[in-house]
Amino acid sequence: MEEWKEYKLGEICTKIGSGATPKGGKEAYLGGDTSLIRSQNVLDFSFSWDGLAYIDDEQAAKLNGVIIERGDVLLNITGDSVARACIVPESALPARVNQHVSIIRGNTAIVLNDYILYFLQYKKPYLLSLSKGGATRNALTKGMIEDLLIPLPPIFKQAEIVRVLKSLDDKIEVNRRINDNLEQQAQALFKSWFVDFEPFKNGEFQETEVGFIPKGWEVVSLSAIADYINGLAMQKYRPLEGEKGLPVLKIKELGQGNTDDSSESCSPSLIGEKYIIDDGDIIFSWSGTLMVKVWCGGKCGLNQHLFVVEPKDYPHWFVYQWTKYHLDNFIHIAKDKAVTMGHIKRGELDKAKVVVPDGTSMAAIDSMMKPLHRQIISNEIESRRLASLRDTLLPRLMSGELKVEDITL
Repeated sequence: MEEWKEYKLGEICTKIGSGATPKGGKEAYLGGDTSLIRSQNVLDFSFSWDGLAYIDDEQAAKLNGVIIERGDVLLNITGDSVARACIVPESALPARVNQHVSIIRGNTAIVLNDYILYFLQYKKPYLLSLSKGGATRNALTKGMIEDLLIPLPPIFKQAEIVRVLKSLDDKIEVNRRINDNLEQQAQALFKSWFVDFEPFKNGEFQETEVGFIPKGWEVVSLSAIADYINGLAMQKYRPLEGEKGLPVLKIKELGQGNTDDSSESCSPSLIGEKYIIDDGDIIFSWSGTLMVKVWCGGKCGLNQHLFVVEPKDYPHWFVYQWTKYHLDNFIHIAKDKAVTMGHIKRGELDKAKVVVPDGTSMAAIDSMMKPLHRQIISNEIESRRLASLRDTLLPRLMSGELKVEDITL
């Protein structure tokens, strides 16, 4: 550690600052060529394109003090996602940030931006505790960020540490891209077979309540192909004394694809197996932020406002794809009925129609869909393993306890 020197983060950065939100709410995002990055786009180690807003040149000019440059570190500084950090992807540029996100740009003569990112992730538990310093809402101030003490090795050692950690993150990113492609293939196949009926264009069709479908097929409801089991109010089921708790799966965890240090815990003995979720389970958030995902974040307890979807003698992919097919309509229904928090009722599951093929056709499409579905789950689980390895190495590398040359990956 004799080569390491300790600095305040503000001493080795050329930029630490957050932006602002255009006045007028969502309607103020007029579109354009400039991204407006918000806290929902900043995940741990990765960037999310979901809900990325765009602003026009006039709006962007008002935020010229927070122009994002290639390689900048983004740090969430308020709310439930506080202390999440990532590197801005070059494809998101040109970009600005709103007031909930801070840009951190290192002096490249002293520190690598990637090293700052890993340092912030290493310090995340401390940042989370710091953000709860008596305010009504979790928040990190500019002063808090600037005063962070960072032990810094020489640039070449920073590069070695970054290389090890980034090799794991790069593999996780490769898996994400592969899964995006596999998901697109699966959706295209599903649409071809169950919406457009392309393989059956020259066959016989029958008229039904949802229109013409191949002869011999039938129409049922979503509730007929799966059980939609609601979770529990997990605040009532805290871990017992001496019991190892399970993390609670809420909407936040479902959206980010994993539990984390801020996730609540529940008692596995009190909630029972029915509400314990594991890899490969289909989860449907029916209230608040509606979404359907295959969970691959390990065992956890299912919170209320989420369904675990258990197929009734139908393939797993079939139930997942049909639930996802109806999601846009469910979101529309929830928005129409929203008073405080939009949701759908169980009756909508009965109204949502599903086209079920005959046995021969089901076997044929199953032989194509099942391998895609399994590979997606396998890649997700591998990514979680790689992330766990990275998180194990991270504190030891960043503290100097472990040397890069002692690591075998």
